[in-house]
Parts: sequence; C-alpha cells; structure tokens
Amino acid sequence: MGKSTVAVNLAVALARRGLRVGILDADLHGPSVPQLLGCESAHIVPGAEGMLPVSAGQGIAVMSIKYFLRSDDDAVIWRGPLKYSSIMRLLGETEWGELDYLIIDLPPGTGDEPLSVLQLVPDVYGALVITTPQDVALADVRRSINFCRQLSVPVLGIVENMSYLVCPHCGSSVTAFPGPGGERLAREMNVPLVARIPLDPRIGEGGDSGNPFVLSGTDLPAAQAFSDVVVAVVGGTADEDCYADSESDESEPSQGGA
Repeated sequence: MGKSTVAVNLAVALARRGLRVGILDADLHGPSVPQLLGCESAHIVPGAEGMLPVSAGQGIAVMSIKYFLRSDDDAVIWRGPLKYSSIMRLLGETEWGELDYLIIDLPPGTGDEPLSVLQLVPDVYGALVITTPQDVALADVRRSINFCRQLSVPVLGIVENMSYLVCPHCGSSVTAFPGPGGERLAREMNVPLVARIPLDPRIGEGGDSGNPFVLSGTDLPAAQAFSDVVVAVVGGTADEDCYADSESDESEPSQGGA
C-alpha cells in the first residue's frame, strides 16, 4: 500500500521544514526504509549509551532491523516475544537525541509490531492510516482504525495512495481503481481523508534510487498531496512550502547520529 514510501517522504518533508526527525523501520519482515532513503549500505556503530542511528540525507536519524541482517535475502522468522524484544531494543537502545518527530513505519494489520510499539511508547501523538482505493485494502484499514481507537491512539487521518493516474499527455485524471475508496471509508469511520496521492512513476523511481520524491521540489499533484500529509501532522496550511524551506543536504549518509 506504499506505507514506507509515505513515511519516508513525510520524514524528509518535515526535516526540510527544519524539524528534527527520526524514523524507525518497524516492519520487521519487510524493512525498506534504508533503501528508500539511500542509506542501506551504512553500518550501526555503538554510542556512549547505546546504538547510534544512521544519519540519512537531510539529517534524518534512521534505525532498522535491516542493518542487522546478514543479507537482503535473509528471512526474519520470529514469533511475538522476539518481535517485542527487537522493537524494544531498536526503540530504547538507540541514541535518538532530541527529536521533534519520531515516525514509526509499521507493517499492515493489527499484529505484534503495532501492539509492541504502543506498549513501549505510551503517549503516541497519532496515527496516519495508509490505504489504496480497492475494497480489499479498505477492510484492513477499518480494522487498523478500530485498533487505534481501542488503544486510545488518535487517528490523524487516512492517506489514499495510488489514488488516480494523471495522464502525462493531456493532464487529465484517470481512476486507477474502482470505487470511491478512501473518501467513502473516511465518511464511514468519521476520520479525515487528508491526502490522495496519485500514481506517479517518479515516486517509485525516487524510492528505488534512494532520493525521495519530495526532494524534487515539483509542483506536481503528488507534491501537493505530500504537502497535505505534512499539514495533517504539524498543522498550518498546505501553502507553507515543505520542499524548499531549508537547504538540501547532498552529503552521503553517515554512520553517526543525527
């Protein structure tokens, strides 16, 4: 559903506003945040009181189980207790430093990973729920929203990814999947639909190359959609440019803390 892509682009957009941002890749079975940020080849080094997160572009502090796997093809075959202890270490033994936002990228569903995070982080600011328009995806999102409500986590809103396709020739919008999708679900669940992110090949290309889409500073519909996601988190208006407010950090990812 593009959760990691949304999480990474949100982190970069927040950092470009001058905010101190960390991102924890808590998708233990499919960690992709390091690749999306272009820092998958970095190594974790010890700090004075724990592990130093990797410093990705824009000074974002990154921690992921991916840094502890022997290869990209290693399968993580863990039961609940081991998942809990791993997330506890990634959260509690990382020297995050002073952060304005810690974004936690979670796998879909209501399993061990989100429950472990909520047990370890009692005062969660809020959750963004990512979906695609199809009914099969919406069923999972309903459960996720109810999960948040049962555990008293504020739902900041729904982000509909792959919402539509913009024709590169005429600029008209084409529905990629049938049905009103996220808009209907937002009404049913009484939560805001904060953004509709179109299918744009440049988003995927940016992730594959480790250069998140929001670094391009474009005026494309997808850029506006990511601005709407930022507004859902920090408030303000989408008119506040989240792409060019701070100087771009072109340096290579380092091993130290942000």
